Amino acid sequence: MFQNIGEILLLFWLTLLALPQTWRQRRKVCEQLFEIGNASLLMACILSIFIGGVIALQTGPVLRERGLASSIGGLVGLSMCKELGPVMMAVLISGRIGSAMAAEIGSMAVYQEIDALRTMNINPVHYLVLPRLVAISFALPLLVIFSVFVGWVGGAAVCVFNREIAISFQTYFSNLRTVVELGDVINGLIKSLVFAVVIGVVSCHQGLHTIGGPQGIGRSVTKAVVNSLVLILILDYFLTRFLLYFEK
Repeated sequence: MFQNIGEILLLFWLTLLALPQTWRQRRKVCEQLFEIGNASLLMACILSIFIGGVIALQTGPVLRERGLASSIGGLVGLSMCKELGPVMMAVLISGRIGSAMAAEIGSMAVYQEIDALRTMNINPVHYLVLPRLVAISFALPLLVIFSVFVGWVGGAAVCVFNREIAISFQTYFSNLRTVVELGDVINGLIKSLVFAVVIGVVSCHQGLHTIGGPQGIGRSVTKAVVNSLVLILILDYFLTRFLLYFEK
């Protein structure tokens, strides 16, 4: 475990040192941005609208019984932008994109294509890791912003059309606008940026260290997804504690 952590931190440091090479890899960055961002919009939309709807559906009747139905907008708004938006998008991207990164780089490692890159004096970190890490670091926060707004709309739709809640769009968004501040959205974006770096570095690390043919590729993909999810949930707690302390 400690060896893996050390290797992941070393890979992250080498990628940071390679950031000045980003412009030379701009074509690969754009390709990864399209794959991570645009190709994930439909799934992000479906996931977010139902998450927002479920929050409203679960909490709406309880709050209405206590005379707090007008507070549903703020509850859904804060839940989506500070916690569920960043975490659920990170889980989605980890399963969809992290696994693809590990599989693609892992297959190159198994079939000695990475050794061929080194033979041609091409740094694998610059050519393979840097574009993916830069792309996911831009794409995931943008996906989180999109998912937050879609989740708000999903919660509003449930509040309006569910008879047990039955509050208007105006009441919902008025309370949401009152409760949710810009700092809450920034809170979620900070989390999403950290999660993006974790997914990118962990997935690329597992791909680069793949051995053992097709079975090794499968193991690397599984480890990349599982390790990313575990680190996301652990870091979510510590980031929440840190950001709450910073807000005070």
